[in-house]
Amino acid sequence: MYRFPCFLIALAPLLASLSVSAQLASIELSAGFYRIEAEVAADDASRAQGLMNRRSLPANHGMLFVFAQATRHCMWMRNTYLPLSVAFLDQEGRILNIEKMQPQTEDNHCAAGEARYALEMNLDWFASKGIKPGTRIAGIDKSPRPQ
Repeated sequence: MYRFPCFLIALAPLLASLSVSAQLASIELSAGFYRIEAEVAADDASRAQGLMNRRSLPANHGMLFVFAQATRHCMWMRNTYLPLSVAFLDQEGRILNIEKMQPQTEDNHCAAGEARYALEMNLDWFASKGIKPGTRIAGIDKSPRPQ
């Protein structure tokens, strides 16, 4: 019987997260003068994985979650090691609300209304740029259709 070396088993979660992120489409978004490079999570598997198991997120990079229906979606931070802020967006890309999320928690962070998208960025990215509810995120119309 062949046994996998222990280090390969230990690396399995990291390798799984890398393979998911390597397959995700990436699009350019903007919030006013600020450019955002966003990976797009448009299917059940990528939305469930999100930014789990990542140890860093480059400046001005994030993840856009594209949902099949506009409703009060909620996010949590299980197995997510980065502190993040999430902006929930309506059908037109206007920010409904922004929530701060702490690493490795299971607290629900929910949209204030019917959200079609959620954009996760490094913690306080929106606040540091003066981006508030009502701001429109441009470019979401170029995101892949939800699956």
